[in-house]
Amino acid sequence: MKSLIVYGSQYGTTKRYAEKFSEMTGVPEVSYEDVKDLKEYELIVHFGGLYAGGVKGLKNTVKALGKNSKLVIVTVGLADVQDKENTDNIKKSIKQQVPADILERTEIFHLRGGIDYKKLSFKHRAMMTLVYNRAKNLPEDKKNAEVRAMIETFNSKVDFVDYNSLNQIMKVM
Repeated sequence: MKSLIVYGSQYGTTKRYAEKFSEMTGVPEVSYEDVKDLKEYELIVHFGGLYAGGVKGLKNTVKALGKNSKLVIVTVGLADVQDKENTDNIKKSIKQQVPADILERTEIFHLRGGIDYKKLSFKHRAMMTLVYNRAKNLPEDKKNAEVRAMIETFNSKVDFVDYNSLNQIMKVM
């Protein structure tokens, strides 16, 4: 089966996962920015960082897919991937990026990433500060796992990358 790993990474965590998965599988990886046409591939594994409610590069990958290509979406974010509320929110966002006919033949996985506030662009740092200030003032019962994770890690460097979590994705290869 002709396969390709595509990734959308802003600060490098998602790229690290994609590179490691490429090493594990022997499947080449490429940034979504370099993808024009994926029609020749039977399987596309898209690793995408979660940014502002979307999966980075996913729309581009979906546009380039062939009619019979199988898509695997691997999201990489800061919040706990064991929290069902968090993964349900991610899936809701994916539904807005992927047409229903493609989504029904797509498998979705969630990995935990990391963040280093010192490496954020000015725009992203300012945005995160605004979100943090709003989130920290929420009543406790309004703070979900994603909000609590953002509050706990604000203005620091955390790395939750776990390459063992890639083993679950190997089953679709």
